Amino acid sequence: MGKLAVQKYFSFMMLIITFLLMIFTFTGLYGGDVTPAGNTARAMLVYALPLLIICNAAFLIYWLVLRRFHWACMPLITILCCIPYIGTIYQFGSQDEKADAKPGLKIATYNVAKFGRETSGFMAQDILSEMKKQKVDILCFQEYNDHAGDKRNSDSYKDYFPYSAVGQSDMVIYSRYPIVNFKNIQFDMTPNSAMWAEVKVNDDIYRVYNAHLETTGINGTLHRVAKQQSKGLDVQNNSLINALYGHYTVGMLARSTQAEILARDMKETEAPIIVCGDFNDVPYSYVYNTILGDKIDGFKECGSGYMNTFRGKKSVRIDYIFHSKDMEGITYYKKELSYSDHYPVFMRVTFKQ
Repeated sequence: MGKLAVQKYFSFMMLIITFLLMIFTFTGLYGGDVTPAGNTARAMLVYALPLLIICNAAFLIYWLVLRRFHWACMPLITILCCIPYIGTIYQFGSQDEKADAKPGLKIATYNVAKFGRETSGFMAQDILSEMKKQKVDILCFQEYNDHAGDKRNSDSYKDYFPYSAVGQSDMVIYSRYPIVNFKNIQFDMTPNSAMWAEVKVNDDIYRVYNAHLETTGINGTLHRVAKQQSKGLDVQNNSLINALYGHYTVGMLARSTQAEILARDMKETEAPIIVCGDFNDVPYSYVYNTILGDKIDGFKECGSGYMNTFRGKKSVRIDYIFHSKDMEGITYYKKELSYSDHYPVFMRVTFKQ
């Protein structure tokens, strides 16, 4: 009887955990529908969705092995509801290499991390060579630096990209087609910014947004915590530990406000919109949903495989290309270049017939 009671107690606890996982997962799935202001815990569950999905899969296998099919329904239903989210980071199928040769407009976005702050200009030239190879028509740079010793990168880029619009801080849009108008969008209390340029392609005007939103700001704090621990100091009650949560939530709140500013600006035009940039946020977050609006996520439309755009330890997707519904995506992919801590993202679009 004692052994049976323990088994029943263990099964009951596993059932409770399965139920809680389902609740947390659904909360995370809809955490991006509300502003993080006043809903911080709910919003942060979005970042835990990959781990929550893995845990649900593990419990699905657990209940199937025990032949408790009625309890297996909970993780199964949860995973099925997560399919749209999974589609933002993984798409089945392979990229059609011939599709990139179809007529259309080739877009690229790349956070170049100041070109590694090197002064020779070689890195900027290598990136330009890659853009030529990929036949890019419009290029959006974040963390751009125009200085290369006593030269300017823009001087060498203008042979291939004769038109450009320079934003505030570290933003630029290069184009092979005429830029007829542009605007800088500065965010309050942060060096980050955004911009747009209206590009005339034949008789059509595209408004291309380039955005670089607030980062989390926790990497420096993590480094200082590790340094303290290496000296044998107790950091459990240290203000550095408390700062981790503070930096993360402050960054999240700042990005949400910046996303709202961009979304309002996008409503002011009737031109087809292409949105590029480093959002410093994951799919299904409030920032992602706010900027996406009624537009199309290029990766979900025509991408393939696993999509991560950050090269650091956090293998996440934070760089995006969206477009209006009056356009159609042909190809969407990244190139695993090592010039920055980000990967460049490429997309070819065309007007729907």
